[in-house]
Amino acid sequence: MTVLVTGGSGLVGSHVIEALRSRGTSVRALVRPASRAAVERLGADAVPGDVTDPAAWRAAALGVRGIVHAAAVVQRRCSWERYLAVNVEGTRLATLAAGTAGARLVHISSVAVYGGSGAYGVDPERRAEDSPFLPIVESDFYARSKRMAEALVREAAGGGLSTVALRPNVVYGERDRLFTPRLIRVARLGVVPRIGPGTNRLSCVYAGNVAAAVVAALEAPGFGFRAYHVTSDAPPPLTQREFFAAFAAALGSRTRVIPIPVGLARVVMGVLTSRTLARAAASFVIGENPYADDRARSELGWQPPYTAQEAVGRTVRWFVENEKPGR
Repeated sequence: MTVLVTGGSGLVGSHVIEALRSRGTSVRALVRPASRAAVERLGADAVPGDVTDPAAWRAAALGVRGIVHAAAVVQRRCSWERYLAVNVEGTRLATLAAGTAGARLVHISSVAVYGGSGAYGVDPERRAEDSPFLPIVESDFYARSKRMAEALVREAAGGGLSTVALRPNVVYGERDRLFTPRLIRVARLGVVPRIGPGTNRLSCVYAGNVAAAVVAALEAPGFGFRAYHVTSDAPPPLTQREFFAAFAAALGSRTRVIPIPVGLARVVMGVLTSRTLARAAASFVIGENPYADDRARSELGWQPPYTAQEAVGRTVRWFVENEKPGR
């Protein structure tokens, strides 16, 4: 079976390629020309093109039996039109390509589809895949576009397509350009911030564990549409302070814990970002992970292969080995 992967040079997509190739699966990657070498190093056959181009999809999806659509715009500096073109129109083209090829479509969605603000409460809360969607603020282009994209996947399933939407929370790991580099910069200072009590479990998951869920979703029987949370690493879970400390330990940094009151953390984040982003970031850091992923474990047979401690070690080693001199 050949599987087509989009976003193959990115965080989730690159781990998906590695997971599939480790099982001997033939992988084709639809990538922009600049990323061709990156996916070929991972063992995929590159098809240069853009996910907004119907012709590129037709060429890339020919004869495949599975499509993993991981390509997406996540940075907030892009225009709404760009989010629509890549995250929404790109997904529509993915559904058309899957229908033409008769392939199962695994769409990498996000817990951002639930909307709301301050989504991570300090008290344990359980949110399942059928929890109601809440309003999304107009300025949150990412969440709005991901909700629209998932709606297209659901609609395509109504036409007979076999589709799965995986909803990770914050993803970290090798080749991450957003969350992980920031953690490593702080850890290199020898500082382990403890924001609030520090006993909560962060709402994040290792990209290698997300990739394992993708493989399970491709292989599981079923038709129509089904959504799954992919939101935790293998046990034991790490608390906020243990997670930050694990990064420092993997770097060999001598550390000191610095307690930071929640109010001060919000002020600092507000200076560095917008007020809305500051509230969201603060709730993420001090809140519990509310997204239960029991459904993926029971229905897909997904078992995350990596503990958080192992994942942090793998991540830090990659960044140390691959970072540019002088950084």
